[in-house]
Order: sequence, then structure tokens, then C-alpha cells
Amino acid sequence: MPVRSAGLLLFRRIIGELEVLLVHPGGPFWTKKDEGAWSIPKGLVELGEDDLAAAVRETREELGVDIDGHFTPLGEYRQPGGKTVVAWCIEADPILDVDDVQSSTFTMEWPPKSGLFKSFPEVDRAGWFTIDEAAVKILKGQRPMLASLDQHLRM
Repeated sequence: MPVRSAGLLLFRRIIGELEVLLVHPGGPFWTKKDEGAWSIPKGLVELGEDDLAAAVRETREELGVDIDGHFTPLGEYRQPGGKTVVAWCIEADPILDVDDVQSSTFTMEWPPKSGLFKSFPEVDRAGWFTIDEAAVKILKGQRPMLASLDQHLRM
């Protein structure tokens, strides 16, 4: 069965400017990566779990906040590695504080082959970006989500 993830593309309007929320992955592999490394809050859909429920759960786990309201489906996006990401957009509270991200953690052997295990946050930071800024920051396979959001907002 192909790997499937679900996530939310949160957006807000500040003084007429559209911004989207992106998260930067935690852990040692991503520390020095910026452009092309950010993502929407997302994660794996568990067996038997509804896609939207997974997107909401993963967003809560990565940001530490509950998101509720009217979710609009954006589509399914096949990633370069073969995974499919299904995404929804929702207008977020404009004052959602990205400086206070409360991400869940994961454990991995670090340094490799050391026998030592360390805990890292799933997300080490989050930020609000204009669409143009986001197009540079976001993973290549997720860039079409920005176009889908733009199309949705023009309707």
C-alpha cells in the first residue's frame, strides 16, 4: 500500500497580504537546510483513519494547537519519493503565534552508529510566509499546493 500523508495549509490575510504557515522539520538532517525544506503541517495517515482527521491530528502534533473550522480540500499531490499528500486549506487565526510551537518529538540514534538515542522535535520552527516566499521555502513536491490555494481563493 502506498504511503499516504495528510496535512493542512493554513493561511491568513494581514493588511491585504496573503500568508501561509509552513513548518521546518526538526532533527539533525534538516538543521542547516532552509530553501526547499519547509512543509505544510502534515503526517502519515494511520490505518483506518480518515484523511481529514489525520491532517487535523498531525497539525495539532506539530504546532501544539487545535485547528477547527471549515476545511476546503485542495487535492492529492504525489511527491518525488512516491508518497501521496492529501491537503486541505483553512483560514487561520491571524494572531496564531508561530514563535510558541509545541511540537511532539521523535527518537533516533544520533550520531549514527553510536548506540546513543536522542529525542528531537518533529518541527523545530514555524513561520508565516507570503506566497512568493513560501514558493522558495516549501518542498518542491508541495509547491502545487500554493497554486491550488490561489485558485481556491479566486473562486
